[in-house]
Amino acid sequence: MSEGPRLVPASYVVFRRADQVLLQLRQGTGYMDGCWAAAAAGHVEAGESAVQAAVREAREELGVSLDSGQLVPLTTMHRGPGPGVAEEPRVDFFFGCEQWQGRPRLMEPDKAADLCWFSLDDLPHPVVPHERYVFERLAAGLPALTTFGFDTP
Repeated sequence: MSEGPRLVPASYVVFRRADQVLLQLRQGTGYMDGCWAAAAAGHVEAGESAVQAAVREAREELGVSLDSGQLVPLTTMHRGPGPGVAEEPRVDFFFGCEQWQGRPRLMEPDKAADLCWFSLDDLPHPVVPHERYVFERLAAGLPALTTFGFDTP
């Protein structure tokens, strides 16, 4: 029997302030550089949960502290072979966060050029495509499971 596709998990923290989201401008990562993206996101490491990864990424990338109770699940996205996907299929866990401790600031200036709040009605260009998909649907609400990059019938 052949092995099925390996899913690469990642966690995203969507920091919100009223109708605004906090985004970082990617640089020097080799993936979607020059695009705006969630302020804190990254791969789930071995032995950690998606929630633990979200808390860790917020601390590492923004210097803020939060606990799991401050994260609200927004959607889980299964990403296929469309735009914004590397070689392996992905599963992305998106969490909303409206409370945290500390002032968000760029902790990894070699990976991000800027950090700004944007209105959901006036997102910058370009935004990482699968993340834009989530941001554009935040106000209306997202289903528990979304897909991105698959052909639709």
